Formats: sequence, C-alpha cells, structure tokens
Amino acid sequence: MSADVVVCGEAMLLMLAEPGIPLEHAVAFRRSVAGAESNVAAGLARLGHSVRWLGRVGDDPAGRAVLAQLRAQGVDCAYAVTDPDAPTGVLMRDSHPARAIDVQYLRAGSAASRLSPDELVPAHFKGARLVHITGITPMLSDAAQRATWRLVEQARAAGATLSFDPNIRHKLGPPERWREVVGPLLAHADMVLAGEDELELLGVASAEALLETGPGTVVVKHRDKSASCHTREAGPCRQPAFKVPVTDPVGAGDAFAAGFLSGLLDGCGTAERLRRAAAVAALVVQCATDTDGLPDRAGLHRALAAFTDSGAEAVIR
Repeated sequence: MSADVVVCGEAMLLMLAEPGIPLEHAVAFRRSVAGAESNVAAGLARLGHSVRWLGRVGDDPAGRAVLAQLRAQGVDCAYAVTDPDAPTGVLMRDSHPARAIDVQYLRAGSAASRLSPDELVPAHFKGARLVHITGITPMLSDAAQRATWRLVEQARAAGATLSFDPNIRHKLGPPERWREVVGPLLAHADMVLAGEDELELLGVASAEALLETGPGTVVVKHRDKSASCHTREAGPCRQPAFKVPVTDPVGAGDAFAAGFLSGLLDGCGTAERLRRAAAVAALVVQCATDTDGLPDRAGLHRALAAFTDSGAEAVIR
C-alpha cells in the first residue's frame, strides 16, 4: 500500500517526569513516545493523512511500545525494522512551562543509529507526495548520515516534495558539526522549516538567501514565536503565535510542521498553512507530552475558529 507522506528517523521511548518536578527528584514517570519525525507522522495521521514511518527500534519492550503507540495514532509502521542486537533509544525529561527543561538521552548504540541506506528502497516511497526528514537523523551516526542522503535520492525518484527541518539538538554535536553534516541538506530540500536561530547557526544569512540556493519555500520560526513563509513567487506571509496557557513547550516545532504540511497536502494557500501550523502548535503546548495535544481534523477546525475570533490573523508584508 502507498502513503501520501513518508517520514524517516529516530523514535524513542519517552519517560516524562510528573509536571513541575525536576528530573533529578522525580519518582513518577509517564511513558510516551518522542522523536521529531515520529511526532510529525503522528500529527499528520491524526489530521487524516496517510503516513508511513520508516525507522528502527530494538527488539525489546521499549521498541514494541513505540510501534504500538505509532500504530494507535494511525501511522503505517509496516516497513519499520526491529533490531535484535541494539536497544531502542530512551529519552528522560521533566516538564515545566517556565524554566529550562532537563533532558537525558540514552541513545548511544541504539537501533535508530544503525539506520542503513540499504534499508531504504523505492517500494517504501511509491505514491508518496511528501517526504519529511530532519537534521537529527544524519547526526546520529555515519551510517544514518548516508541513509539521509538516500532519503533525498528516493524522494526525488518518487517525485515527492522533500520537506526538511534542521531540528538542531546541541547534545548531538557542536555547531561546526551541524554545519558540516546538516548544512548541505538545506539546498536539496524543496521546503525548509527552521528556527531563526537554527538558520543563523547553519550560516544562512536570510530566508531570501536560502531561496536562491534551491528550496522553493522557506518557513522561519522567529524568536518572538511568530512564523513567516517565504517563496520565490510572493512576498513573505507572517503569522503571530496564538496566545494560550503553556504546560510544556516541547514538541511545538514538530506540531507546527505537521500543521503546515497538512495545509500543503490539502492545497491551502500560504496564510492558511501558517494558521494551521500555529493552531496545532498552540494545542500541543497546552499538554505535557509531544503528542497528547495533536488534534484530529474536527479539533483543528474548532481551534482555528476560536483563535480567529480572538483576532490573531496572518498578515502580508
């Protein structure tokens, strides 16, 4: 069976401390799933799109829990690899709306880091309209870096739009390593979704400068929580963040990507894509885990109606 969207990357078991308790003092944890690509997959599936996740987990309880939760979200995991010789990665973190969040990764030597180019074959991408990747995967290992470039090749061969989010995580490497490994991928994407600080770290002077290197669309998430979409055909469109009470900010960027890409798949204009992205992100940050707040299509429409009544609209500059 084909899928409209293919994502590939690391999915980990998330052990989330009870809200407000620092990680070092936490004694109660809630189990969930974390991973930039799997978060986007879950978000798009909840919104009614057919989504396939490619990746690797260990042949262990954590891996079985990850696959079960992704399948429960409606994500096709038929081509996921279960590795009998490597563990599923685990992420432990605390949850707080106002202070820095402590995170501990247990991912060295994980099944995800063993992703191989040979595991990514044309059948996985048949019929795909969109392939979404992030910069996390190529930073996991040399093999995963080669596999990421195979993803680029397979997206091109399938005629799919390639969406790329750098998703910089400083614990995976210093800035120079990110520039070396992830920077070159920017020019090969059809669409880039990145934070303003991420573009600066990767040496990109502006969205307009990046458009000249290859991507047809660049979405910038600004430090003031607004976002702007830049294309070669039209002036930038900007969307402020919707004001909501924040429970946990982790996962907002992946939720934003899911909302924006859903609008793309539905043929929406730039302003509507940004509105969807801001709405999905606003719903996710009101919940503790990366995926609890992801809406279905009816929930998204209800949220958009409520947010629009509050007067937050996209503006063209």
